Amino acid sequence: MEQVKFFTPKEANRMLPLVRRIVEDILKMGRHIRSLSAEIKQPEKNPDINRLMDQLDEFFEELEALGCSYKDWNFEAGLVDFPAIIHGREVFLCWQSNEKDVRYYHDAESGFAGRSLIPQELLTE
Repeated sequence: MEQVKFFTPKEANRMLPLVRRIVEDILKMGRHIRSLSAEIKQPEKNPDINRLMDQLDEFFEELEALGCSYKDWNFEAGLVDFPAIIHGREVFLCWQSNEKDVRYYHDAESGFAGRSLIPQELLTE
């Protein structure tokens, strides 16, 4: 079984330039696929869309190889979660593409709706 990498807020923010580039590619590709799919009768059988879906999967795998995961299946917010531990609890540091840096977290149950600010003392470690 693969061991989960836990990020500190500082580590997640250091990785953000690379994550941001991958997410930009995911958002462009996802929107392009959605647009093409709307124009085609059976998009799941279209070889061009299938090729684009394979490329999209490669972007997801890149993020997973870094230890984080993509969470925005509408391809609008570019949402990424980084596993972390805050106050002894397993949580996810949460970043979306319109944010300058990683400033929020949530637990697995509450998800994005339960986002809270990362405690200030953890941002300066």
